[in-house]
Amino acid sequence: MTFHQPQKLKTIAELIGAKFIGSEDFEVLGTNEIHRVKSGEIVFVNHPKYYDKALNSAATIILIDKEVECPEGKALLVSDDPFRDFNKINTHFTRIYNFTETLHDVEIGEGTQIHPSAVIGNNVTIGKNTLIFPNVVIGDRTVIGDNVIIQSNTVLGGDAFYYRKLNGNFDRLISVGNIIIENNVEIGNGCTIDRGVTDSTIIGEGSVLDNQIQIGHDTVIGKRCLIASQVGIAGCCNIGDEVTIWGQVGMASGNSVESGTVLLGKTGVNRDLAKGTYIGMFAEDYKTYLKKEVKLRNLE
Repeated sequence: MTFHQPQKLKTIAELIGAKFIGSEDFEVLGTNEIHRVKSGEIVFVNHPKYYDKALNSAATIILIDKEVECPEGKALLVSDDPFRDFNKINTHFTRIYNFTETLHDVEIGEGTQIHPSAVIGNNVTIGKNTLIFPNVVIGDRTVIGDNVIIQSNTVLGGDAFYYRKLNGNFDRLISVGNIIIENNVEIGNGCTIDRGVTDSTIIGEGSVLDNQIQIGHDTVIGKRCLIASQVGIAGCCNIGDEVTIWGQVGMASGNSVESGTVLLGKTGVNRDLAKGTYIGMFAEDYKTYLKKEVKLRNLE
């Protein structure tokens, strides 16, 4: 999430009641998750296991639960609960509507047709010649391009599935990001695409999604990808251009798939994949898999 205007480190520290280490005028441009964070942004960390990753990331401000040595050129915000305070910063700079207020700040391009039963949130932009079917739900801050088709019962911009366990209950990391649907995308019936926690979930130009697909927060789908029914892609994944994903593929969070890859039906993706064709619970090379099957059959 990028602030509407740059903030100072001292201002953010006072907002959350945290100690700061660094110049009080240190510039803060926004917040982001570790997978997408950029220079000038705040990332949070609340477990020693991830201290080094956060401190050495592109983030220049680290919201952390322990005072540690601050890397050169960076700043720290020391908090007793970084998760809570990350939410506090995000919701201070991004208002959460959750469809509780009347529609406003919606831009709709020429030639676009939207069924009356569709529900549209706030600060939404829809391009030209786009077609939105009955019962579609479009969440706040969503950006949809030209010549897009979104079929019935699809939900764009639901909350991210991102929680921690707190006092025996689940505590949500509040989603203040958005979704970007680029030009010439087609999305089938009953799909659910979560908005980013702090950044954008992106569906690249010319991609086509079948029915009943789930795409998690902050995931980026490349251009001209083809995704079949019942695929589940977790958050913070990066899928290249012209990737084909067949039915019931499951992809764990934070993994990448190189452009031109084919994932055959029911493949499980638990690591980054170079260009190729894959099958199986742990994404084996397809030719290797076939050779193994032949050897097993010969043993019989």
